[in-house]
Amino acid sequence: MIIKNIETKIKLATLLSVGSLLAAAIICIAVSFFAYRQVVNARKSIYILDKDVPILAQQTNMEMNRPAEYRAVVDLFHSLFFSLTPDDEHIEYQMKKAMYLADESGVLQYNNLKEKGFFNSILSSSSVLTLQTDSIILDPNKKFTFYGKQKIERRSATITRSLITEGYLMDIPRSENNSHGVLITNWKTLENKDLSHVSKNTF
Repeated sequence: MIIKNIETKIKLATLLSVGSLLAAAIICIAVSFFAYRQVVNARKSIYILDKDVPILAQQTNMEMNRPAEYRAVVDLFHSLFFSLTPDDEHIEYQMKKAMYLADESGVLQYNNLKEKGFFNSILSSSSVLTLQTDSIILDPNKKFTFYGKQKIERRSATITRSLITEGYLMDIPRSENNSHGVLITNWKTLENKDLSHVSKNTF
């Protein structure tokens, strides 16, 4: 009888030990999991000091902001390419920056305009070109359509032209010259026609 009681107590002690060990392991895993989640959530929150006042800035998924970056690149490229002043160094600077944002299709259009004397005409007529973006439409295939108006200020007249282009967007590694990591491909002009021609008094 005494032996049976000892065996029962040994089994009970063994069960209690194993149970305690399993419970401790489960508690450790649960605590580690929740601690990891707390650290991950804490890393998503960044505090910015504004005159000693902490302001919470939330980290967001890059993909959530990608459409805004796509539109920013399209808008910047067109502004660089079509907003020009009668300064050959400025034109060269603008085109150099624009070419970092497009593939060979952008270089091709630049060379075509150069061969046609487009940039020389800007210099000779002292024209100032500005571009106003109306809208940029994106589709799920990363194709964009740009709608805008270009104003050409000359000594003799002010010309307003409609501008519609299209192309595709390709994700590339970010760099100093392409901070958004987006490359415009297969870019072409669909429409570039006069909307108005207002003559100026030349006397």
